[in-house]
Amino acid sequence: MRILRVRLVFHYIDPVPIPEKSLISRIRAQVARKRSIVAGIGDDCAILRIPAGHEALVTTDFSLEGMHFRREWHSAEVVGHRCLTRGLSDIAAVGGTPIAAFLSLALPKGLAQNWVDRFLKGLFELAGEYRVSLAGGDTAQSPGGVLADIVVVGSAPKGKAVRRSRARPGDFLYVTGSLGAAAVALNLLVSGRKIRPPHFPGHFHPSPRIETGRFLMERGLASAMIDVSDGLSTDLAHICEESGVGAEVQAAMIPRAIVGKPAREADLRFALHGGDDYELLFTSPRSKRVPNQIAGVPVTQIGRITRGRRILLVNPRGTTATLRAQGWEHLK
Repeated sequence: MRILRVRLVFHYIDPVPIPEKSLISRIRAQVARKRSIVAGIGDDCAILRIPAGHEALVTTDFSLEGMHFRREWHSAEVVGHRCLTRGLSDIAAVGGTPIAAFLSLALPKGLAQNWVDRFLKGLFELAGEYRVSLAGGDTAQSPGGVLADIVVVGSAPKGKAVRRSRARPGDFLYVTGSLGAAAVALNLLVSGRKIRPPHFPGHFHPSPRIETGRFLMERGLASAMIDVSDGLSTDLAHICEESGVGAEVQAAMIPRAIVGKPAREADLRFALHGGDDYELLFTSPRSKRVPNQIAGVPVTQIGRITRGRRILLVNPRGTTATLRAQGWEHLK
C-alpha cells in the first residue's frame, strides 16, 4: 500500500455560526471512518491509504451562492448533496473509486446554524451512499454568501483511468441517462416559478454515475469520457479538442429528460446546452459491445467520432449544422 499525505484539514481560524472548534467537533462526530483513512480530522494532515497498484485521483469544485445555488430556491440539504455530487461526478468521469472528501466552507455572519447542520446532512447522506469519508477541510467567515469547495480523492488502477484525450475516428459516442432536466428546472426558477424537488430530481438530487464509470473503465469499454456538467455541446467539444477529432451527433437519438408536472420532455436546446446533468458522455471503439444499461442506468448511442475538428448536429430530416459549444463557461 502507498500512503498519500494530504495537506488539508480543519484549521482554527475565523468565526462561523457557532464557535469553529464546536463546529469541527460536530462534523467530526458525524464522520464515518474507513480503513483507507489512516488519519483524518484532528491532525495537521489527513493520511490516506491508496490501494496497491492504483493511482491517486484528485478533483476540486466550488459551490458558490448566487452562482451555483440560491438559498431561496434550494434547501440546505440540496446544496450539500449537489456540492458533493460535483466532486464525485468527476471521479466517475475517469472510472475511479472515491476514497475521501475534503470540505472548505466559508459562511456569512448571521447564517443560522440550522442551515449549516442541514447542509452537512445532505452531504453526509450522499457520502454514505458512496462510502466516502470526510477527511478534513477548512472553515472561515465569508464576507458575502456561502462558499463551499469540495475536494474528492479517489483511485484507479495504474494506467486505467479514462481520459478525455483518447477518442479516435470511428468510435461511437454514448451518453448515460437523459439530458436537460436540470436546465428545465433552472429556467423555471429564473422565470419565478415555484417547483417541487420530487418533480425535478435531476436538478435537486443528481446522481453521480460512479458504478457506471467504473464498469466502463474495468471492461475497457470507454476510450474517452467526461461528465456532462457544462452541457453536452461544451463537454463534447472538450473531448474533441483534447483528442484532436471531430464528431457527428444525431439530434433524434439524444435522450431527453421527462420532467415536471404534468410531465413533459425537455427541449432539445436544454439537452444540448443546459448542463448540470452529471451524466457520462463517452466514446467507445466500434469493436466493443456497450450494454444498453449499466448499473441500472440507460446508455444511448448518440453519434460517432470523425476525422477533422468539426462537430456536426444531424437533424431528424438529415440536414446538418455545426454544433457550437453553448453550454456553461466560467469567466467569459
